[in-house]
Amino acid sequence: MTKLEFLEMYLDLYLDHFTVLEAIKTKNSDYVILDIRNAPAHLKKDQIKGARALPVKDLANHLTALDKSKTYVVYDWNGGSILGKQALFLLLGAGFKAYELAGALEGWRAMHLPMEALSKD
Repeated sequence: MTKLEFLEMYLDLYLDHFTVLEAIKTKNSDYVILDIRNAPAHLKKDQIKGARALPVKDLANHLTALDKSKTYVVYDWNGGSILGKQALFLLLGAGFKAYELAGALEGWRAMHLPMEALSKD
């Protein structure tokens, strides 16, 4: 495998913000956005609109509850975190179609894209 082929394969693991935003706007049920941050809601404060919280530390125990016909988009605090890659490893290894959100939550916020507050329970 050449370096170029490796880079192309690596970049194919990411989904851009606009594809995810379009899925949110059109209520595209093929995409499920997973907030995989390992933090309680009171620390997170908010999430991408419509995301489902499933911390990566709990993901392996919940794989059987996920729908294999869906496409999962995972995100963490920022693109430098390894948690998104850990979630992809678990999902792809279990036969799911999955991507990491390019730029993670940090990039989403920077573009002022739709967010929703989390309850402080």
